[in-house]
Amino acid sequence: MSDEQGGPELRVGPESDAGLALTFHRLVRAFPDEPGDPMRDFVVTARGPGVEVEVGVRTWGGDGLDDFLAQLAESFRGWSGVREWCSLERDLTVSAEHTGARVELTWALRAPLPDHEWCFEATTGHAPGEDMRNLAAEMHAFLTAEPWARAGRDEVLPG
Repeated sequence: MSDEQGGPELRVGPESDAGLALTFHRLVRAFPDEPGDPMRDFVVTARGPGVEVEVGVRTWGGDGLDDFLAQLAESFRGWSGVREWCSLERDLTVSAEHTGARVELTWALRAPLPDHEWCFEATTGHAPGEDMRNLAAEMHAFLTAEPWARAGRDEVLPG
């Protein structure tokens, strides 16, 4: 999927507008003038009835978010406790819990450093196995896509 600028976009959550969904979009290179720049910055927007929250996320090559989701997919029979992932600057974290019939992903969006003065959490439910494999593959495609812009983070991401 592509955003309005033609760049990569990924939606996580219900297809209808009835529930809360997260959109990953505005993928950029943090230092476009540096050859081989591994930094991948993007925006996550949480939108649902009565709420819209947007945060800029800084990662080092995606910080393994796609691998984290793939590992969850491979553990489709379940696990005990909570598994966690966080981005480089902790502006996005994911907690995963297997409830038996579903994998509950709690996505936490935080205000930028240095204070992380607010945090918004949203939970999406996914069927174990194939649904999680698809999410991992879609996240991998998003994180490895060609950025839509070569502008620096401050020009593209919300502050």
